[in-house]
Amino acid sequence: MANALVSIQIIPKAATSEETIKLVDAAIEVIDQAGVKYEVHPLETTVEGELSQLLGVIQKMNERMIELGTPNVISQVKILYQPDGITMDRLTEKYR
Repeated sequence: MANALVSIQIIPKAATSEETIKLVDAAIEVIDQAGVKYEVHPLETTVEGELSQLLGVIQKMNERMIELGTPNVISQVKILYQPDGITMDRLTEKYR
């Protein structure tokens, strides 16, 4: 079972909003390729898994932004670490 939920908002430096959208899409693609459970929300994406794996995904997201030409990127991260297990579904089940 997953021991962490991480919400990440990637804010790449870009000249236009269209360029920003393309970069954010590329960051989400990194998450998808990592094979972790995730949900995209309007202002952030939440991922579920083992904390060390998720932190590695965040690193890869930032590195991908630089590979795509942005000079820098801000990552706003929220972490819920619960060693005995946690899932997005468990936190939100009463709202579904």
